[in-house]
Amino acid sequence: MGAFVLLFKEHEDETVVIYRYGPNEHTMGKIQLNKETKLFSEIEPLPDPNHSNRFYFDRAAQRMARCFVKEGGIFPDKMTFES
Repeated sequence: MGAFVLLFKEHEDETVVIYRYGPNEHTMGKIQLNKETKLFSEIEPLPDPNHSNRFYFDRAAQRMARCFVKEGGIFPDKMTFES
């Protein structure tokens, strides 16, 4: 089974970047990356108990980490994780 996660940037400053993430635009949680500590935090879980929050959170974090490490800290307004 493949994975697909949507991410929409909600906020970014020198210290943090926050994205809404989830399987579609209607079922989304919020994730934050602290750029200084390099730690991810869940701000809001997915609101639908039929979707695994951990599954989507982990993949959203992977995609954000790629931006931070391999793409020079450039965080686009919209992105996806697909596998």
